[in-house]
Amino acid sequence: MARSFVLTLSCPNRTGIVHAVSSFLLDHGCDIGEYQQFDDPVQARFFLRAQVDAPEEADLDLMERGFEPVAADFGMAFAFSDRNPARVLVMVSKAGHCLNDLIFRWRSGSLGADIVAVVSNHEGLRSMAENAGLPFVHVPVTPESKPESEARMLQLVEEYDAELVVLARYMQVLSDQTCKALEGRAINIHHSFLPGFKGAKPYHQAYERGVKLVGATAHYVTPDLDEGPIIEQEVIRIDHTHDPAALQRVGRDAEALALSRAVRWHCERRVLPNGQSTVVFE
Repeated sequence: MARSFVLTLSCPNRTGIVHAVSSFLLDHGCDIGEYQQFDDPVQARFFLRAQVDAPEEADLDLMERGFEPVAADFGMAFAFSDRNPARVLVMVSKAGHCLNDLIFRWRSGSLGADIVAVVSNHEGLRSMAENAGLPFVHVPVTPESKPESEARMLQLVEEYDAELVVLARYMQVLSDQTCKALEGRAINIHHSFLPGFKGAKPYHQAYERGVKLVGATAHYVTPDLDEGPIIEQEVIRIDHTHDPAALQRVGRDAEALALSRAVRWHCERRVLPNGQSTVVFE
C-alpha cells in the first residue's frame, strides 16, 4: 500500500528543477500521480505541485529533511503535506449563506476539509452549526473588548488545532496583529463591488449605477483590508430587472461559490503564494 502526500514548491526559475525533484522522488520509491507546474515569466519563478504516492513505510519528516539539500541548491520554498483533510475553523456574524454552503459541502465530502468549530460574535447561527454537529462558540465583540475577543479567537484556533480560519461573512475588521498571526491561513470573502461601492448598502449603490455584473472575491487576510492575495473570484451577469434585493441574492450565491472553491483549493494545497498574488493549480 502507498502513502499519499503533496509536494509544493516555488523557486527562481532555472534549468534542472524538474529533473532534481523527479530524481529525488524516484530514489525514494515514489510515484507521481498528479503533476502541475507553472513558469512565471514576469517574476522569473517556478511553481510546482505534485501528488505523490510513497511506500507505506515512508516517513514524511525524514523525506522532507532529505529534500533540504535539493531545496537549498535551487533556493526553494517547499512543503511535504499529507493528504489528511485540513481542520477548518469558520467565523461568522449574522449572515448564514456562506456557512450553510460550507456545511453542506463538508457533510457531502466535497469541501476537501473538516470543519471543526464555528465561532461568532452573534448568537443567531448557533442552531445552524449545532444541528450539523459542530461546536458553536459565541465570542462577543465591542470596541472596548476587541483585543480580548481577538485573543480568545486565536486561543480557539489553537484549541481546535485549526490549519485554516475562514471568515464566512464575519463582519469585524481584524487588527493588524491578528492578521499577521494568521498570515497565510485565513481566508475572507467580500462582494466584488469593493472598492467601487464602499460603506452601507453597496447593492443599493450598485442598482442606482446600473451595474451589469455581480461578483465576489475570496482572498487571504492581510492588514490591508480586503486587499490580500486573491484566490478565487466568481462573477454573475445581471440586468435591469434586478432590484437591490435580487442583486443581494445573486451576490450571496457568488460569495458562497467563490469561498467554497478557495477553501477547497487551499486545503488541497493547490494555492501557492506569488508575492501579492497567488498561483492556483485547479
